[in-house]
Amino acid sequence: MGVMMPSEQSTDAKPVPAAAAKKQSAGTFLFQLFCAVIFLGMIGLVFYNAMLRYVFRSSFPPSEEWARFLFMFITFFGGIEAFYAKKHIAVDMLVSALHGKARKAVNILACLLAMFAMGFLIAGGINCVQQSMDTYSVATHINKGVIYSSLLIMAVAGMAFMIRDLVHILRTPSSEFKEPKAEA
Repeated sequence: MGVMMPSEQSTDAKPVPAAAAKKQSAGTFLFQLFCAVIFLGMIGLVFYNAMLRYVFRSSFPPSEEWARFLFMFITFFGGIEAFYAKKHIAVDMLVSALHGKARKAVNILACLLAMFAMGFLIAGGINCVQQSMDTYSVATHINKGVIYSSLLIMAVAGMAFMIRDLVHILRTPSSEFKEPKAEA
């Protein structure tokens, strides 16, 4: 009973060829570097504005908007990373008690429910972007549709990873859905 990552509760991963592993790790590294740059940019903007306020008694209003926009991007792109690496939180109280076909069925149901939720996020993201395409931010004059597209990007990526996971579950024989290994 407890919280377990989905990669720990499902089947063992098949070995990845060396060339594919290198390509995956380079892509993962670049994505993490992209997220780190966004995060550092956000921190830099907030620090810059704080220094302006306390040292020079003035501020740079666009820095607040940029920091808010970067926070939105890091949140949603971090969600993409969590879906890709299967590092999102999963409660396994029911799943850990099941084995074989029952466990596979519950995993399929969970994946389908997650895809349903991603469908709602995609629909909401499309609606949000469409409604804000003619709206611009006050200080930076950036189109809000571009900013709000981060939700849509995350939802589409999440749906793609959910489809990947569902295909993996469907292809895996029920006999491989066993009790998770005990942690030391």
